[in-house]
Amino acid sequence: MTKEKFEQLAAYNRWANARLYAAALGLSDRSYRLHVGVFFGSLHGTLNHLLLTDRLWLKRLTGEGEHPNRLDAILFEDRSELTRARIAEDARLIQVVESYDGTALANLHGYKTSSGMPQSQVLADILLHLFNHQTHHRGQAHACLSILTGGEPPSLDLLVFQRGGTTPDLEALI
Repeated sequence: MTKEKFEQLAAYNRWANARLYAAALGLSDRSYRLHVGVFFGSLHGTLNHLLLTDRLWLKRLTGEGEHPNRLDAILFEDRSELTRARIAEDARLIQVVESYDGTALANLHGYKTSSGMPQSQVLADILLHLFNHQTHHRGQAHACLSILTGGEPPSLDLLVFQRGGTTPDLEALI
């Protein structure tokens, strides 16, 4: 996969997260935190998990940043703080992806797993996992929104993004 495709996925990731967060910010606190049966329980738990795993992978990729060791940790109880952190992490992910070239993407990258075991994988494969993981759990967050609103959540289709789908201004919604 080319650097340009990874840059597109990073931009799509930010766009899709902004659309999800805009919808989440419109929910009552009770609905936002309601356990609806997804893997991390609620929309709140799912959005926290997505931020946590981005931080985990960015730490593995750059050596910088902090993250808890538990994958179900709640990083931010406050929705506005979580939103600000999401905005910052999406910008950071874009910057990291832009720093790679084709050679870096093809090379092995060493890191330690959550249990501390050394591991190495081709960098492009790590990025594919990171973006695929995001899509997987965003799907769960999307399902939460469907359940909680009884309506149709915003489209997160890559094609909608590629066709110039609108990006909400999260700062204005906080």
